[in-house]
Amino acid sequence: MTFKVGYFVGSLSSTSINRVLAHGLISVSPDDLEFFEIPIRDLPLYSQDFDADYPREALALKSAIAGADAVLFVTPEYNRSIPGGLKNAIDWASRPWGQNSFDHIPAAVIGASVGAIGTALAQQSLRGVLSFCNARQMTAPEAYIQFNPDDFDEDGGVSNPRTAEFLRSFMGEFRDHIQRVLTVLPRGAGAAS
Repeated sequence: MTFKVGYFVGSLSSTSINRVLAHGLISVSPDDLEFFEIPIRDLPLYSQDFDADYPREALALKSAIAGADAVLFVTPEYNRSIPGGLKNAIDWASRPWGQNSFDHIPAAVIGASVGAIGTALAQQSLRGVLSFCNARQMTAPEAYIQFNPDDFDEDGGVSNPRTAEFLRSFMGEFRDHIQRVLTVLPRGAGAAS
């Protein structure tokens, strides 16, 4: 069985180190995980005024999440929290009320920063939001990556063996988490919050 994982890159930057990390994670993931990016760049700012008539970008976002067995968030830390673009995407996906796309979905959170705490506070902020959205989060292992460009190669792989092993272990745990959650509660079986 293959699990489809939709991944979010929290940064909108064309030079995002978290996009590099996302590609590295994919390169060391178990073979039964299939990845696709869920884009957030073109979403307008969320407003409740749109709830009765969602724009096509927001409908595409919700459709992409519906096509995933699980979601992976790879996010930077902006001002000790998550980037506005990522929060905006979560707001769109969790609305209108009663049509929360994250309800019961297996989820994992990871991020990279050049700083020593490696997105720890952004991840805690994101976990709080995902808890309210009723996502089934992998709570361990936690992964706060202090980004070193020498750990990654130009082809999207991980060139540092120690980093590769850590990321491989994280993704193996995520794969097991997905299977556990979907065994107990298959996608679509939960009540939307």
